[in-house]
Amino acid sequence: MSRSSKKGPYVDAKLMKKITAADPEKRVAIKTWARSSSIAPEMVGYMLGIHNGRDFIEVLISEEMVGHKLGEFAPTRKFTRHGGKIQKELEQKAKTDS
Repeated sequence: MSRSSKKGPYVDAKLMKKITAADPEKRVAIKTWARSSSIAPEMVGYMLGIHNGRDFIEVLISEEMVGHKLGEFAPTRKFTRHGGKIQKELEQKAKTDS
């Protein structure tokens, strides 16, 4: 469910304060835990370190990202693969046949 258009997009105030104080040319990651914050046009060109629950994922904000949430670019779960033991055996067999 999206936020009310009357309220406008949610952008964390502490994050915007850090961005206005930073220099975009240095490419130093600005660390943030505000995954629910929307990406504003003022953030374009900055490097953000978005926390995924374990470590910070560095993301360079581009023009196409404006309007999305920061959490979309730092996945919290690591996908290994489907299948399990049988799939692993099939992949090894295919690797040796090649």
